[in-house]
Amino acid sequence: MKKLLPALALVAALALGWFAYGWYGPAEVGKDTTFIVADGSTLTKVAHQLQDKGLIKSADSFLLRAKVFGGREPVQAGEFLIPKGASASSILDQFQSGDVIRRFVTIPEGMPSIMVYDRLMADPMLTGPIPVPDEGSVLPDTYNYERGESRIKVLARMQAAMTKFLAAAWAERGKDIAVKTPGQAVILASIVEKETGIESERKLVAGLYSNRLKQGMPLQADPTIIYPITKGEPLGRRIRQSEIAAVNDYNTYTMTGLPTGPITNPGRESIEAVLHPAKTKALYMVANGKGGHWFADTLEQHNANVQKWFAIRRARGEMN
Repeated sequence: MKKLLPALALVAALALGWFAYGWYGPAEVGKDTTFIVADGSTLTKVAHQLQDKGLIKSADSFLLRAKVFGGREPVQAGEFLIPKGASASSILDQFQSGDVIRRFVTIPEGMPSIMVYDRLMADPMLTGPIPVPDEGSVLPDTYNYERGESRIKVLARMQAAMTKFLAAAWAERGKDIAVKTPGQAVILASIVEKETGIESERKLVAGLYSNRLKQGMPLQADPTIIYPITKGEPLGRRIRQSEIAAVNDYNTYTMTGLPTGPITNPGRESIEAVLHPAKTKALYMVANGKGGHWFADTLEQHNANVQKWFAIRRARGEMN
């Protein structure tokens, strides 16, 4: 009997080691594999799906070992990346921790809401319909989401981000700025966003338009002519004289003050530029042919800059 006890102990130790190795040793994952846990799935259902996909040898063995070694937390829904050589233990840990695959959608600065709508609706990994969001309600940024997440939830995060950022930025606004409300700040920032893509110009453009607002001058911003025609999408041609003369709630050539609403979704930098504009006397600007602008304090200076711009266009063969 004394000789039998060590043998039994050895057998028991080997059995326990085999049992533990089946949990902590490599499973049957031969390559990185995506796996989807549907909403409301039980561990039993997931175990059988793992077996069906050949990622574990036996669902019953997986469930037994999970009862002994695994945590009591439920599995989370989502899309998971199971790495090559993963153990049964690490697979369950992923499912319980919710370590899902994160996908990303980017809304660049100056993307109008109709194009935000198009981008979200075109993403096949998202689900459900959305309305075209209010212009200026989305904060341009890169957002992560899970496969199968609803578009309305993703859009809500984008809009919540704008609300949060705008509130914080407004609280730190400069003194004697031209806009009186956060909503007005977004409207003017949307114009600044469309007028220049050069970071170093943003505050100067914001200062110029702030000067015009304070003096009761029309803003005369070309993008405000285009917006009611295309809702922010590219016009694809030059602006017509009839469109410059059109009277509506957006055209800042035929009205003073701000348009009735934003003309795009402005980024953080353009909003900050409006809330902290450059101290300048500039009232006019015209393209300089290099992607930026010449700025002028007086109409005489501006007219000279316009002639320089016309000379560049003639040299390019764009006008006679």
